[in-house]
Amino acid sequence: MRRRLCILGATGSIGESTLDVVARNPDRFEVIALAANRNTRKLAEQCARFGARLAVIADRAKVDELADDLQTAGSTADILGGEEGLIAAVGLPEVDTVMAAIVGAAGLTPTFQAAREGKTILLANKESLVIAGEVFVAEARRTGAPVLPVDSEHNAIFQSLPPNFTDGLDAIGVEKIILTASGGPFLDLPAEELVAVTPEQACAHPNWDMGQKISVDSATLMNKGLEVIEARWLFNARPEQIDVLVHPQSIVHSMVSYRDGSVIAQLGTPDMRTPIANVLAWPERIHAGVPHLNLAQINDLSFSEPDLDRFPCLRLAFSVMKAGNNAPAVLNAANEIAVEYFLKGRIGFDHIPDLVEDVLNRVPTAPIVCLDDVFEQDRLAREQAEMYALECND
Repeated sequence: MRRRLCILGATGSIGESTLDVVARNPDRFEVIALAANRNTRKLAEQCARFGARLAVIADRAKVDELADDLQTAGSTADILGGEEGLIAAVGLPEVDTVMAAIVGAAGLTPTFQAAREGKTILLANKESLVIAGEVFVAEARRTGAPVLPVDSEHNAIFQSLPPNFTDGLDAIGVEKIILTASGGPFLDLPAEELVAVTPEQACAHPNWDMGQKISVDSATLMNKGLEVIEARWLFNARPEQIDVLVHPQSIVHSMVSYRDGSVIAQLGTPDMRTPIANVLAWPERIHAGVPHLNLAQINDLSFSEPDLDRFPCLRLAFSVMKAGNNAPAVLNAANEIAVEYFLKGRIGFDHIPDLVEDVLNRVPTAPIVCLDDVFEQDRLAREQAEMYALECND
């Protein structure tokens, strides 16, 4: 049977890579709905090319513009707008698989709806598990919604574990999950020069083509920190079962260390179409359009422990993972604001971890038992982040 897809974040890098894989395997997939934030022209072109029946634009003010662009592109797709449109898209009866690729906390509600509907979730929105991990996992288990990881690191772990990993890592002989990190563009930059880093420099990742937010997170290693928290929920792992190693070549995407001394890793060319193809076709394998890895041409695969003093965002994420409760939601919200302010020139690159740590100290500990709790903690953290930024500028 053809998988019937709803792609949230269709015009972003993950969405475009997903459609590239779909185009290479037209007999395997049918695109039902496509959603984007504001890029109406690209969304309309995608709807026309892939025959989507529904186009959703998250920015309501862009609905009329989308209608014009759809007509120009020759698409007859229906139109919805706002968060309600995203929720409606994942809930379409004909949709069985949802690519959740909206960046940030904005992706939580529609992704959670996909879990509530029992859809197969291809999870590229790590924030859903970072800020609402326990609630999200409980809902997916209640409905039987499969959650397949798209992030290259988590997908590598997924490929390196036996199918019954949800029973607990101890039960399958796993000692450690080891996430690899490229180290970003500033791995070897003298610490005193981090103060002068510009947004353009921070967004120039050496190995991966990503959006601005994820690129900055990679430069601070916050992206790896968020992945650490996500891995805790994806793989039913205890905090002490998760490690990070810096691997600048981005060839070994992550690995699993077993009780008997075996280490199983997934290697591949740095291209997101590989993990996307893996989850799209799981448990089968399809062509992804990715060049095969030529091990004979690789001269060096190096690994080192991350410097948590140099990259304090990763240290904060490990601490937050152990703390639990509302701490991950606060961390994520504070970081989103910090990155936004850095890109706008309101704070320096070196102030990103300072802002996040300050907000974590300001927001009191609170339990998370439902999505309303998540959104309230997100709101409180953003308020405190704004206060920090104002104090910095005074």
